[in-house]
Amino acid sequence: MELINVLAATVAGFAAGAVWYNVLSKHWLEAAGIPCDENGKPLGGPNPVLFGLGFLCQLVVAGMMRHVFAASGVASVGAGIVSGAGIGLFFIAPWIALNNLYGGKPLKLTLIDGGYATVSCALMGLVLTLF
Repeated sequence: MELINVLAATVAGFAAGAVWYNVLSKHWLEAAGIPCDENGKPLGGPNPVLFGLGFLCQLVVAGMMRHVFAASGVASVGAGIVSGAGIGLFFIAPWIALNNLYGGKPLKLTLIDGGYATVSCALMGLVLTLF
């Protein structure tokens, strides 16, 4: 059953990313410095391998969140949302900020990616505590 919870949480986080980055795509592409064609689409087009690896990375995060939740007694939906948001906001977002600071990336990129980490982890926390 736990594998199903982790997979469902991964799908929820991945879907949230599709919405998040679709809404913020223009701002993210600009902040990330991705070269685009005259239509505003990234040069070279989408790479399916990146999506597969992204899903795998989120699977690892969801699996570890499940482990942390079980070890710390996070069981209610409210606790799952708050704990997930805390993981995104206080673990993942600062690491993104650190990487972006050293890479000379703009604050806008950190806010977009860190915001996604927070929202996605909160959603994964919700899903992990629903079952």
